[in-house]
Amino acid sequence: MKNFISRFKLIPILAVALFFLTSCAQALPVQECIEADSYGFFGGLWHGIIAPFSFVASLFLDNVALYAVNNNGGWYDFGFVLGAGILFGGSGKAS
Repeated sequence: MKNFISRFKLIPILAVALFFLTSCAQALPVQECIEADSYGFFGGLWHGIIAPFSFVASLFLDNVALYAVNNNGGWYDFGFVLGAGILFGGSGKAS
């Protein structure tokens, strides 16, 4: 029981740390995004991990987007889905 309580206290600390790490996400105007270098696998992975925070920010701010316009296609998509799955615990241990 004591181990459970110590893990329970760790969750808010990790959430705050994750918030501060993801608050550094950079937003570019769309025209600059199209002309800039395209995002690949690791960009998609990072964007997938910060997707929930980007979504909440996009509800209140017009200059925040959830998905990079200038991506290289399949590898970015794969990284995005993998990053979102890592964050939401897509391990399949529910059964």
